[in-house]
Amino acid sequence: MTLIELREIRKTYYLGEVDLPVLRGISLTIGRGELTALMGVSGSGKSTLMNILGCLDHPTSGQYWLDGKEISTLSANQRALLRNRMIGFVFQNFNLLPRTSALENVMMPLSYAPADLSERQMRRRATELLDRIGLADRMDHQPSQLSGGQQQRVAIARALVNHPQVLLADEPTGNLDSHTSEELLRMFQELNRSEGITIVLVTHDPGVARHARQIIHIRDGLIEDGDTAFAAEPGAAGPGPAADSAGRADGGVA
Repeated sequence: MTLIELREIRKTYYLGEVDLPVLRGISLTIGRGELTALMGVSGSGKSTLMNILGCLDHPTSGQYWLDGKEISTLSANQRALLRNRMIGFVFQNFNLLPRTSALENVMMPLSYAPADLSERQMRRRATELLDRIGLADRMDHQPSQLSGGQQQRVAIARALVNHPQVLLADEPTGNLDSHTSEELLRMFQELNRSEGITIVLVTHDPGVARHARQIIHIRDGLIEDGDTAFAAEPGAAGPGPAADSAGRADGGVA
């Protein structure tokens, strides 16, 4: 079942007398419960596309359907409500509040959620998530007292606290060492498998993309041919490069 559908999405930035087209007619679908990598080099348009998928921005033209609703024409306030209810974000730089504990960072989105939760209920939900990702003994630590991998785990818990249908991860391993990156990518796979959360990994790294089941390449604001990647099950050895329909090894942007 389709959760995300884009139809001829275009995005142009108007800089004085200069028009800068970034997305040039993007059409794609992502199924409910899919684990997808959106892959492209810097300047390809993938971050702009992620901002549109995450309702942080709106297209210049085209249609964006999310869970059967056309949302590309929503106002900024309407997008914010939808974003808080349906979408979670994980960023490369973690974006944690620096002088706030891990527990309070995870609880923060609940303060803006439509559900009327008590302080005790918010604390319980955040505590359960931190325990699940292995940070039960770090709940009272501030970000500066945590490693990069631990900070990213807190960011993942924060993204999940409102039970989103879609999780968008923008270069989530960019500031992490290879071992920690692999652990976090396995966590995304497990969340996708066990919870059915639709996950979109935005990356330039073929090694990250190969953890997804579907790889969508974007180049110069256009979608290139997509691949189906056979991701390893959590705990299994990493997969080899996916091959496209022509039999080429998937080593990045064509």
